[in-house]
Amino acid sequence: MRETTKQTDGPDHVAIIMDGNGRWAQSRGRPRLFGHQAGGKRVREIVRACPELGIRYLTIFAFSTENWKRTQAEVSGLMMLFKRYIQKEAQALLEQGVCVRFIGDRDKLDPKLVEMMDALEKLTDQNDLVHLTIALNYGGRDEVARATKRLAQEVAAGRLDPDSVDETTLARFLDTCVLPDPDLVIRTSGEARISNFLLWQSAYAEYEFTPVLWPDFTADTFAEIVAKFSARDRRFGAVVG
Repeated sequence: MRETTKQTDGPDHVAIIMDGNGRWAQSRGRPRLFGHQAGGKRVREIVRACPELGIRYLTIFAFSTENWKRTQAEVSGLMMLFKRYIQKEAQALLEQGVCVRFIGDRDKLDPKLVEMMDALEKLTDQNDLVHLTIALNYGGRDEVARATKRLAQEVAAGRLDPDSVDETTLARFLDTCVLPDPDLVIRTSGEARISNFLLWQSAYAEYEFTPVLWPDFTADTFAEIVAKFSARDRRFGAVVG
């Protein structure tokens, strides 16, 4: 049996686990929040690089369901930075043709932040050049659990036949139901784990683990990884005789 191979075009959807902000700051003798501020600026550069690289969908992991375990000072600082990012970047994102959406459980977030998230989504919902998805209070297992609960409610209400439920049905209840699955998942900082990120959606994604800390992850670094992806052979589990 010989495995089939497919020469890959550039990725349409890239997902990024933005890791290393804290270590980047500590290596400079600065507090962790300083690293998060630097990381926020890097997001701006990477989003702007997407059209030239042919990337229509970019999903970034901003805050996980597990990040609440960090110190109160760091969590509060991060929430402040999210609000500041929306305030500062909203108009630029609109003008650059970026459609912004948020995924994750919003129930635990500050209502003011949720209000700002909703407003940014509404402001940019007609844009189509780049689709930026920000995972905020997001966890892959939590997402699947919430999707399963909604699906079960539909079955219980008689609106969905349980015998018709398959992978496609469940996918319609995920936070990412309007997005294509990621082609490439990048994790910065040298850690080689997926940290509960897009577990369902990344079943056949290619992964790239780079030692570069997120605040040092430039558009040039991004372009190099994208070019490397384009040379890969994607099999999707297929074989031929």
